[in-house]
Amino acid sequence: MDKLRSMEIFVAVVDAGSFTAAAEAFQISPVMVGKHIKYLEERLGARLLARTTRRQSLTEIGQQYAEQCRQILASIHAAERGAEAMRAAPRGKLKITAPVSFGSECIAPLMADYLDAYPEVSLELNLNDRTVDLVEEGFDAAIRIGKLEDSAMVARVLRPYAMVICAAPAYLAKHGTPRTPADLARHECLDFMQWTRHVRWRLARSGDDDGSPVRESRFRSNNGQALRVAALHGFGIVMQAEILMAGDIAAGRLVPLLADYVPAPRPMHLVYARDRQPTPKLTTFIDFLLERYGPAATPPPATLT
Repeated sequence: MDKLRSMEIFVAVVDAGSFTAAAEAFQISPVMVGKHIKYLEERLGARLLARTTRRQSLTEIGQQYAEQCRQILASIHAAERGAEAMRAAPRGKLKITAPVSFGSECIAPLMADYLDAYPEVSLELNLNDRTVDLVEEGFDAAIRIGKLEDSAMVARVLRPYAMVICAAPAYLAKHGTPRTPADLARHECLDFMQWTRHVRWRLARSGDDDGSPVRESRFRSNNGQALRVAALHGFGIVMQAEILMAGDIAAGRLVPLLADYVPAPRPMHLVYARDRQPTPKLTTFIDFLLERYGPAATPPPATLT
């Protein structure tokens, strides 16, 4: 007899409470149900059911075995569903959330290629610098920058998130070029409102822990693009994501500064719920993003020289 089939029938007997009900569910005779139970008992060398003329009940071994059978059968069904899902064509709405700068500069430009490759998928990209609850807010995946704290998520490593400090040539010509963090006290430094006081313009050489005496900024924003535009117009010095500033630096519109004092790159991950079976649309998006921004992906052309 097939052992897995016998396990399924045994669990059905336990759940339904009788051989007759299990027989109807599997469209076999009660006698055949009894043969499957006997087969398992002979393999185990133990009684699973205590049977009388009126009722049947699980033995202690039977209770433990029934629970283990449920777990085994659930794992097999999950594996089968996973294999079926992998064969299916990606389709449906994919909801992704990402930090504003990375989402607008890196994910959004790639989406035409992804959606062209998978025409039955639609994408909803939410750009937000707060930490979003994926399950509660209905997102398939998120890009997270910084140390991860939620162990309930599966995390796929992406390329580290690097920062750069820069200013417009006109600003530097008028106010001078800072050489050390201490020099920033005499400059306009643009503030990102998402920074905490422990992070705000905290610069140091590798291995040092010297904060920088940056005065209160006269211009603050919760959007990196707004700070970038202010810097381009010569208002002050900005510290933002390298991906956001790379094009302006390459074109000479911004000049990189204090390279020895820039904070170390922060880890970046693509995360999704651990208890969620990845769908074809999510699996293809994960592979698509890792090919371009995974740790083994070819970095974009260097522009910070």
